[in-house]
Amino acid sequence: MEASSSGITNGKTKIFHPVAKDVNILFDELEAVNSPCKDDDSLLHPGNLTSTSDDASRLEAGGEAVPERNKSNGLYFRDGKGRIDYILVYRKSNPQTEKREVFERNIRAEGLQMEKESSLINSDIIFVKLHAPWEVLGRYAEQMNVRMPFRRKIYYLPRRYKFMSRIDKQISRFRRWLPKKPMRLDKETLPDLEENDCYTAPFSQQRIHHFIIHNKDTFFNNATRSRIVHHILQRIKYEEGKNKIGLNRLLTNGSYEAAFPLHEGSYRSKNSIRTHGAVNHRHLLYECWASWGVWYKYQPLDLVRRYFGEKIGLYFAWLGWYTGMLFPAAFIGLFVFLYGVTTLDHCQVSKEVCQATDIIMCPVCDKYCPFMRLSDSCVYAKVTHLFDNGATVFFAVFMAVWATVFLEFWKRRRAVIAYDWDLIDWEEEEEEIRPQFEAKYSKKERMNPISGKPEPYQAFADKCSRLIVSASGIFFMICVVIAAVFGIVIYRVVTVSTFAAFKWALIRNNSQVATTGTAVCINFCIIMLLNVLYEKVALLLTNLEQPRTESEWENSFTLKMFLFQFVNLNSSTFYIAFFLGRFTGHPGAYLRLINRWRLEECHPSGCLIDLCMQMGIIMVLKQTWNNFMELGYPLIQNWWTRRKVRQEHGPERKINFPQWEKDYNLQPMNAYGLFDEYLEMILQFGFTTIFVAAFPLAPLLALLNNIIEIRLDAYKFVTQWRRPLASRAKDIGIWYGILEGIGILSVITNAFVIAITSDFIPRLVYAYKYGPCAGQGEAGQKCMVGYVNASLSVFRISDFENRSEPESDGSEFSGTPLKYCRYRDYRDPPHSLVPYGYTLQFWHVLAARLAFIIVFEHLVFCIKHLISYLIPDLPKDLRDRMRREKYLIQEMMYEAELERLQKERKERKKNGKAQHNEWP
Repeated sequence: MEASSSGITNGKTKIFHPVAKDVNILFDELEAVNSPCKDDDSLLHPGNLTSTSDDASRLEAGGEAVPERNKSNGLYFRDGKGRIDYILVYRKSNPQTEKREVFERNIRAEGLQMEKESSLINSDIIFVKLHAPWEVLGRYAEQMNVRMPFRRKIYYLPRRYKFMSRIDKQISRFRRWLPKKPMRLDKETLPDLEENDCYTAPFSQQRIHHFIIHNKDTFFNNATRSRIVHHILQRIKYEEGKNKIGLNRLLTNGSYEAAFPLHEGSYRSKNSIRTHGAVNHRHLLYECWASWGVWYKYQPLDLVRRYFGEKIGLYFAWLGWYTGMLFPAAFIGLFVFLYGVTTLDHCQVSKEVCQATDIIMCPVCDKYCPFMRLSDSCVYAKVTHLFDNGATVFFAVFMAVWATVFLEFWKRRRAVIAYDWDLIDWEEEEEEIRPQFEAKYSKKERMNPISGKPEPYQAFADKCSRLIVSASGIFFMICVVIAAVFGIVIYRVVTVSTFAAFKWALIRNNSQVATTGTAVCINFCIIMLLNVLYEKVALLLTNLEQPRTESEWENSFTLKMFLFQFVNLNSSTFYIAFFLGRFTGHPGAYLRLINRWRLEECHPSGCLIDLCMQMGIIMVLKQTWNNFMELGYPLIQNWWTRRKVRQEHGPERKINFPQWEKDYNLQPMNAYGLFDEYLEMILQFGFTTIFVAAFPLAPLLALLNNIIEIRLDAYKFVTQWRRPLASRAKDIGIWYGILEGIGILSVITNAFVIAITSDFIPRLVYAYKYGPCAGQGEAGQKCMVGYVNASLSVFRISDFENRSEPESDGSEFSGTPLKYCRYRDYRDPPHSLVPYGYTLQFWHVLAARLAFIIVFEHLVFCIKHLISYLIPDLPKDLRDRMRREKYLIQEMMYEAELERLQKERKERKKNGKAQHNEWP
């Protein structure tokens, strides 16, 4: 659920200017072209006197009243004039004093202003407040190529949009009678939320007259100021005469405890935002984004980007897009489930199962499991039909196409966002070498082809050997996962006999369901425990590889963690889907584990019910646990910190803590940035697509979770975490390639689930080949008469092995001992020429399954590639606008420079005439 910001805006209303002659250019009036863009604080309500980022502009007009307020809000220096752009925290007892002194001396040499404060809670903690003056911001903004607004945009519309613009004009006349869309943002609370309609260009001090500067204190917004200061701190030396630079290294060696930009004040206010306006941008984000009362609204992505930066803004844009795309998937999945509900009474297979009181099934385990009537599994047969019905194949194809459409349209959405956020031409600057890499390979150097400077170098042989060791570690951890799954299999095999001999009739009669349920819960606990181990192993292996840069380290760590957790989360599901009940043998010749335990069989109604239980329980438990860890854990930690403060200072003493003290007591963003947030959603995407043919309600559960997840993450970022550094990014990085891989894997797994786990293919073969309608080309419910009897084989009870022979002789059913029982398989009866050999129907079903897998995969892959080809990555109107704007920017820059030169020439002539007239 994301904000849709398209079109041309002027204030609150979207406007379209007249079309110009042949090129269809929409020009603003002369005053509009030269008018300034909205400042960053235009999102706050007019007349809001507590807007923190605009206080500095009122200093000259307001005298000392505003500085006094600035002194008390904890966002400025003691004099109330210099805004705090960054905070460093250290302890006086820390022995790294010399490094800090050198570092802080070099900070002052760079032009940053510094001020120190002791903590009100612990006098050992010192806060270092940093402020960047205009000269420093301008100098480094030019070095960092920070793009800033310099001219109002000139828009144009292609001819094909003329007709639509006329329709919009007619609709606008009746707008007051149209119902409000419930998902839209509240424009009364958020006026002018859309992005500034300005051209931007890399900031240049030589061409400063081209940029729109009303107030130097608010020209660079707070996120940009913090990013510039962080950029400076990353390049300052902390040891004289050595190449020891960067704040990150000082944080690593413990010289500083923390470093963070400040939040813009409190996120709460005593007054209503509708009547008194927002106190600051943090308050505005809380009210219109992080509050649970706006869960049904679009996200204000532009405001999120301005406050937290493009990287976090792109995450929430992707999460909103993913959640929005889940709506059709959840609707179709719910339709498939409801289709199963409505057709349940007409399902011939479940009818036959429920009426089969005379069919006695063989025991599903050794000795303790009794004989059972097939009709006893009536409930399970009906539940199976809810998930395995005629619409399942259609839904599997739909979800495969849906995954492709989701990814392709995300490319287009990302392109629009990149254009709106000035990320099209942005390129990441060359990254610094990791300190660990530099320390390891400082003796080996070679010339960097880009910078031309010598840098540490890792030999190819050393890199290959480290990669081999890392790959071996990955393989070992995958073997640990397989061993864990093997342990679960042993538990299921052993426990089913235990539950069958249980005293309670409820558990004894439902031994297989009890076994599956407890096995899933134990499997979930093992998954969560192994995840902790995996993180440590992935961290160890990634550091062992010695990646050169932070991005290389992040990509390597991401791949390992995803692979570990994906295998850990889905390995047991793969076992249930493709191995459970497939290699058990048959009565009288069971296959055994370690020649002792008989392998587990499927329920008489099939294995799909086990797969549904596995997916449902794991999905619900994991999402609940993740939500608790994301919100509950920080809430408890922050509550405990506040409790300790109250105990130390007394409940009767109320202390007004400055903003830096409040932010320091919040939880820092995790060390891996957005890794945990992305990983959670990517694993959920895998659950939603890979086995969706067995569990059509998975998209609905994912949708409900994500609606909560968006507001939960927003609440966490705004209220429970320190403000993260605003970072730039063009896309979601390596996660997109992982999503594509999951989309391909989902096609294969769904094909196998339908062909092997589901009974769709055996029913189809029976309807067309062996049923009452054989050879007639029909496949209705009347063609399924006799299917249950045809899918069960006959076994002679006297052929049981001694260790498999049940304690009961089955006399409770007919009064006499049973001679025969039935089991799910296609085998000849015991009195045939080849007892218990495969029948012809088995080979027909097997051939049909293989044919279905091949046809399904090729058909779906062809549709996926066709959709990828037909949907361009960049919308045509956006491509045309980008080309046109690039041309107009060059023209405007040329005209502005020519105008400046003409103005200077006139001034020189005017000055020359004045001097000539003054000459005696």
